Amino acid sequence: MMSRVAGQLPAAAAVRLKITEIFHSIQGEGLTAGVPTVFVRLTGCPLRCSYCDTAYAFSGGHYLEVPQILERVRAFQTQHVTVTGGEPLAQVGALDLLRALCDAGYAVSLETSGALDVAQVDRRVVRVLDLKTPSSGECERNLYSNLALLQPGDQVKFVLADRADYEWALDTARRHDIAQRASVLFSPVWGRLDPAMLAEWMLADRVPYRLQLQLHKILWGEAPGR
Repeated sequence: MMSRVAGQLPAAAAVRLKITEIFHSIQGEGLTAGVPTVFVRLTGCPLRCSYCDTAYAFSGGHYLEVPQILERVRAFQTQHVTVTGGEPLAQVGALDLLRALCDAGYAVSLETSGALDVAQVDRRVVRVLDLKTPSSGECERNLYSNLALLQPGDQVKFVLADRADYEWALDTARRHDIAQRASVLFSPVWGRLDPAMLAEWMLADRVPYRLQLQLHKILWGEAPGR
């Protein structure tokens, strides 16, 4: 049950965000994979990863105020909400939206590149940091100070395109002792790294992390809004 009526948030009422889409789907990634979830995809991203699968969210979209977003979310009658992008934290109003969703009683997660500071993100939000691997072309943008802010329930995702990415991810996760703070997920780039090969690497190396496949793509391919 929702603890509050979504929309009764006068402090955030004037905050507008540029939205690419709001849709209802199955969560395809992370620890809640398979759970029906409402996705709020914000427009814009300062990164240009080589393997990006949501480039359509770089531009366009339309503005909505926070109560309007909550009204649309509420219509799907689903407890879980993921705020994603693009890079959602590129819009300052994302912090107000996350807080409003939490206040309305939703189980909220944030999918962020990890290149922007998460210090001000509401502590009730599950933060899913996508640390950029070398093949992304944006590895130097990783803000490693974010790792010290992680708390139980948060997740760190490594998207891997090849063996070099895999080795880099192993070294980075171990050097920063990420598994002591959050769950670590290894995800193969769709169409570039065979998931079975990644699984074999992880088994051979006794890697104690989670192999993550993109369930939504297995179900529906690369269709936007899924």
